[in-house]
Amino acid sequence: MMAEAGAGGPRLAELLALGRRLWDELEASTEPSSGASAVQDKVRQGLDALQRATAMVAQLELFSENEELEEVASADLKFMLLPALLGGLTLKQVDLSRRREHLESAREHFLRFLKLCRNYGLGSFQLPPSTPGEEKAESPLPPQDPTQPNLLAMAMSRTAKIERYKQKKELENKLASMSSSVESGTADEDQIREFYILQIQKWINTSLEEIESIDQELVILRSRDAARQAPAGPRGPSRPARTPLKPFILTRDAAQARVFGAGYPGLPTMTVDDWYEQRRKQGIVSTPQRVPAAASDEELQKQQQEAKEEEDDEEALRKARDWDDWKDTHPRGYGNRHNMG
Repeated sequence: MMAEAGAGGPRLAELLALGRRLWDELEASTEPSSGASAVQDKVRQGLDALQRATAMVAQLELFSENEELEEVASADLKFMLLPALLGGLTLKQVDLSRRREHLESAREHFLRFLKLCRNYGLGSFQLPPSTPGEEKAESPLPPQDPTQPNLLAMAMSRTAKIERYKQKKELENKLASMSSSVESGTADEDQIREFYILQIQKWINTSLEEIESIDQELVILRSRDAARQAPAGPRGPSRPARTPLKPFILTRDAAQARVFGAGYPGLPTMTVDDWYEQRRKQGIVSTPQRVPAAASDEELQKQQQEAKEEEDDEEALRKARDWDDWKDTHPRGYGNRHNMG
């Protein structure tokens, strides 16, 4: 049946449309901060419209646990999204002092939506526990040491996330191709019904992801609140104040310390000349005798040659003159055929 409000009030479909429009605007918003006044005004308006629509749905009793999905009118299927939209808008509130309250409220909305979908056989999924951290009795996983990571559970969770992501992309593509005809009113009843069911399935995946994130954040918030409320009891006996240690130098033994010093360079106390003069006065070293520098072999030969020439050594003079004559007729390198230049 088509749900309408009483005289003088907005129709149920108008309230849902307003909430959906505000949700879409918030999702596409380019505001740098979610705490901006314009953003929070839309959040409050959307929550008000959806809460009024939810009250009207409860009053009209559109959905029942005793009926099948085929018994629900195609035009009424879209109202099944009310709890999911309420949960999404509740999470967009930014009052940090009420963050835990908002998380728990959003979780209740998402869980109520999932229970409604499960009653009508929409989607195949495992319903999350009613409260965060509650373990299901029919869990197939065996108990194990809580300090050890449950690798099997982690693998199953990862596989479920990948599957939900693939389904989400497929649903988004189908919805994008059908939205124009449904919004323009050219779609028939079967297409409208399929369109709303696809939207519900999309929000099922979103609700499961949001509940998982909410549970993780609630664990952190509860731990923080417990730490704040814990009494500041004694932290054990206070330790006596220690006497500050004096700096010391590690050496192999006293002899090494005398030889190598303290391990760091020291400033000199005298110059080398002062030390040598002190040792000379003590008679430990003697004054060295200056020794004339010896001439090199080449200079010595040259001196000897000149001396011989001065003594008019006929043999030496003859050899020198022959050598000079030979150099005049033979250029440098003459007869050197080894390099074949």
